[in-house]
Amino acid sequence: QVQLVESGGGLVQAGGSLRLSCRASGNIVNLNAMGWYRQAPGKQRELVASVTTGGTTNYIDSVKGRFTISRDDAKTTVYLQMNSLQPEDTAVYYCNAETLIWGIRNSAYWGQGTQVTVST
Repeated sequence: QVQLVESGGGLVQAGGSLRLSCRASGNIVNLNAMGWYRQAPGKQRELVASVTTGGTTNYIDSVKGRFTISRDDAKTTVYLQMNSLQPEDTAVYYCNAETLIWGIRNSAYWGQGTQVTVST
């Protein structure tokens, strides 16, 4: 129904920047909120940032002031600008999308994951 393709991960030194991109396709007319999760080895997957169709954003405390989530005008692509990266940001980052159909929300749409590695 909805497919998500991510790009932009890589290796960066501490203090550097990366920009992640997630493009949605399929039944995009039903897209609602989108967000970015991350999962480090041995740790729970956590929500890093989210954005609604109205542009309301939310961030986990550890990335506030460093990361910025945004969407394009068509609201089919979501970005995560990551500045001042630190080793603790190292994780696989996953794009997530929510659909709203007949008043029912479904958030079980995930990108393939993109590795972000921050070295010292």
